[in-house]
Amino acid sequence: MNQLLINIGMKRGDVYITNVIHFRAPDNRDPVPEEIESFKPYLNEIIKIIDPKLIITLGRFSMGKFLGSVTITGIHGREKLVEWEGRRVWVLPMYHPAAALRNGEIKRRLMADFDRIPEVLEKARKEVGIVEKAVEEKKENAEQMALV
Repeated sequence: MNQLLINIGMKRGDVYITNVIHFRAPDNRDPVPEEIESFKPYLNEIIKIIDPKLIITLGRFSMGKFLGSVTITGIHGREKLVEWEGRRVWVLPMYHPAAALRNGEIKRRLMADFDRIPEVLEKARKEVGIVEKAVEEKKENAEQMALV
């Protein structure tokens, strides 16, 4: 993960990484729906606090939180603007790095998807800037109308 970030000019300290569940499942098995649901309030609160411009999902479980039942093979590396908790969030789904360790083709795809992060992050920042400007203008207009 650190090397992938370095390749695009980022450091580990530039990003926040968390998990859908906050413990390792026994025998490193996939999380079950009840575990994902149990940790949902914590993960939602973390995301609200961080208020990210872009969420990169690594693997199918984090992708499923924002994009439902799509397949990672069909959507990896393509950003989506989604409604989440009453706000718009850019999501960029990718393969999980552990899968890349086992499969050379997935590693190549993951590296190519990571190369897109700066471009997608810039797009997300512009979107947020446009929305913030529109909200500020709306507030200013409302204050002016109240003075009349």
